[in-house]
Amino acid sequence: MTYDKTLRRAANNYPRISDLAKKAKKRMPNVAWEYLDSGTGNEQLLAQNTRAFQSLRFYPRFCKGELNAEATTTLFGKSFAAPIGIAPVGLTGLMWPKTELYLAATAHRMNIPYCLSTVATETPEIIGKEVGGNGWFQLYPPKDREVRDSLLKRASDAGFHTLVITADVPMASRRERSKKAGLAIPPKITPKLIWDGMKHPLWGWQTLKRGLPRLRTVEHYTNTTDMKFTSGFVGNRLGGTLDWQYCAEVKATWNGPVVLKGILHPEDAKKAMEIGLDGIYVSNHGARQFNGAVTAIEALPEIVKVIKGKIPILFDSGIRSGLDIMKALYLGADFVFAGRPFIYGVAALGKYGGDYTANLLIDDLKNNMVQLGSKNLSKLREATMIMI
Repeated sequence: MTYDKTLRRAANNYPRISDLAKKAKKRMPNVAWEYLDSGTGNEQLLAQNTRAFQSLRFYPRFCKGELNAEATTTLFGKSFAAPIGIAPVGLTGLMWPKTELYLAATAHRMNIPYCLSTVATETPEIIGKEVGGNGWFQLYPPKDREVRDSLLKRASDAGFHTLVITADVPMASRRERSKKAGLAIPPKITPKLIWDGMKHPLWGWQTLKRGLPRLRTVEHYTNTTDMKFTSGFVGNRLGGTLDWQYCAEVKATWNGPVVLKGILHPEDAKKAMEIGLDGIYVSNHGARQFNGAVTAIEALPEIVKVIKGKIPILFDSGIRSGLDIMKALYLGADFVFAGRPFIYGVAALGKYGGDYTANLLIDDLKNNMVQLGSKNLSKLREATMIMI
């Protein structure tokens, strides 16, 4: 199906992110869906992430004549079509084969950033060729400095512009729902998985063509394509030792902006700014790490107070619409990222699903800006909001 035809047909069938999610769930095996959709613990935070947005309400202003909302913006010296980016997601190829390739191409066509995970199923060398100048790299900090510096060099040589250090994974979370669904690394070829693949023939066929998902970036350091060995390396050698000195070393090594992701406490944001990092990324990891955390949207205003506009503030967790994006921007975020919505788009629509998701979010953002009475992002913050 052609690009234009895919987007036109989707506009009527999937006008909301939740519609894409329903379609994606039907096309994916249960183990893949549960990995994508789950949180951790009893998953209260997962629901609160989206529910917290619902309590925020605006007073719209009218009689402003014709309004054409403008969403273009700049971040770290680059211009983007909208303050919307594609957040890093690990093991993406499990949800839909070639997802990283599709989303990188989306970022290039749509002129939005795409952040590639360290534990992606494609390498920075491959994705760098597809993403144009819009590639960001997310670092799960290796314990070994040699591995860290190698990853940074590979990402830089591949053309990635901005580095995102993930702080909020001091250890792997339990993610009980994923375990109950039978998720294993590497995926175990069981009768249950074979039957599930047969019930989802397009996913099965695409997976057969691409092969079972592998952590291709990391296996460079294990000298093997054995997924079990590689996943053991991830569990034992990535994360768990991050401190401020490490962050400062990464900043000194990377030739470009460095952002710290997973920040919820204003003192952590202040410290990151003090050591010279270039941006704060407010996130609770999509409620996948610590079920006892606050929602990211609740944490945002206090972080805005301590940053005082000195460096950009990025945001994710719970974004499901352009209205959610507008609320985060109003509360002080300079740029908003989404992870699950873009995966839903690819799993639901295939190659151009990321483009459709980006178009949907941008159009919804602009529509809501006009409904509010704001013609651009700076005017947006002149609006009045209440919490109910």
